[in-house]
Amino acid sequence: MRNIEFELVWFDSLGAKSACTLVKTPDTSILIDPGAAEMQPGFPAPKKLKRRWLEEARAAIKSASEKAEVIAITHYHYDHFTDFDEEIYRGKLILAKNPNEYINDSQRGRAEGFYDSLARAFAGRRLEELLRPPRRRSYPDPLEDLPIARSRDYGDYASRKRELLRKGREWFLKRAEKWNRLRRIPELNLPECRVRFADSRTFRIGDTAIKFSKPEFHGIEYARVGWVISVEIIHGGEKLIHTSDLEGPVIEDQAERIVRENPSLLIVDGPSTYLIPYMLNMINLRRAIENMRRIVRNVDAELIIYDHHLPREPRYRERVREVYETAEREAKKVMTAAEFLGKEPAVLLHAGKSSRAF
Repeated sequence: MRNIEFELVWFDSLGAKSACTLVKTPDTSILIDPGAAEMQPGFPAPKKLKRRWLEEARAAIKSASEKAEVIAITHYHYDHFTDFDEEIYRGKLILAKNPNEYINDSQRGRAEGFYDSLARAFAGRRLEELLRPPRRRSYPDPLEDLPIARSRDYGDYASRKRELLRKGREWFLKRAEKWNRLRRIPELNLPECRVRFADSRTFRIGDTAIKFSKPEFHGIEYARVGWVISVEIIHGGEKLIHTSDLEGPVIEDQAERIVRENPSLLIVDGPSTYLIPYMLNMINLRRAIENMRRIVRNVDAELIIYDHHLPREPRYRERVREVYETAEREAKKVMTAAEFLGKEPAVLLHAGKSSRAF
């Protein structure tokens, strides 16, 4: 791309959980998801090394923040935002997931802590002083906006899927009622930073558009870990999409949105194969593979960064082999951030395996 530059600051394939990306256009610079977390206990590397990678990730993110004017936060998991290093956010425009709706309880709590830290650091005030009264409204069921996923034939799994969706809807309705009771976190205009909630909004800086999706499930339908927003950066006929945690994407309508938007460069997270079979069953893995193959075949992007969640266990390439085979047939490059940077993914290097073995 000629108008949009990008730097892969830190990703899972480098040894710590993250999807942090710095994007530059002629008008501005945007740091997406400035967070990092230590790899899970089962990751094939010593604890001391995983801790070192985390420290390196945090240092890289802080360094990248010095080059950014805008910070984008797609949701409130610690591998996507930093709570709290005030130097990362000082002087920035923060475009963040709305913490008042389409959010689970744990992320709401993290958001409260984050905005309280911002208010104390940059205005000497507590968030409690700034909260607004509750506002009652009707929240559409997000499943109704997923016609492709709803029409999917699950065969022998259909009755179980219907039961899961029923329970998921009950959970969603309870969350929606809670959103109506909670005092609302406001957008902030602090002396040293500004916060705007980004869900379904487009922000323009010069000729650059920073466009955010509506809240999307973090994984499967009604995933209890909450909702995320994806980011598009558009300038001069070029488009970069950064998907946040769609985990595959596992939902067909989310994949269709990516195809419809047709990015010049796609940075997409993959399925959490390290959670098979406990939190990722083979049906949903199959959905993620089919969706990713459709994306590879139909978008113009010749380079796709396929990282985050995926390279957390050594067999990830084998698990999604068909995605790589499709990319080879389409003459497109699908690779991890480490491979793009000329490195071996940490999970393969420290498991004694080579990415070239599959």
